[in-house]
Amino acid sequence: MKKMLRVVSVLGTPYTIFEGTTIDFPDLSDCDGYCDTTIKNIVVSDMSEAEGRPGAKADLNHYKRKVIRHELIHAILFESGLSNNSWAENEELVDWIAIQFPKLEALFQQAGCNELLKEGA
Repeated sequence: MKKMLRVVSVLGTPYTIFEGTTIDFPDLSDCDGYCDTTIKNIVVSDMSEAEGRPGAKADLNHYKRKVIRHELIHAILFESGLSNNSWAENEELVDWIAIQFPKLEALFQQAGCNELLKEGA
């Protein structure tokens, strides 16, 4: 069943995140998610078709969040004007950023470099 999850601002551009099945979004037939920059949509499988399938991830909610991060990275690269560069379309690089982002965020928080520097600090 097609479901709108939320609207997010990707570098100032609204993108709508949807989840559903291959019936709702036929392009999911060969992937678990995709980013359509022409209509500013991110689509992710609701993972119902993966449940119980041999080789399926044990924690499908965790995997779905990773897929959303991956597609958001595609949107960020597009909205920043970098999508015309071959490296910006490289699935391995986009996946690396999506997988490592939570670790990078935790590291930056630990180092205290996410906060704005106070004047004179």
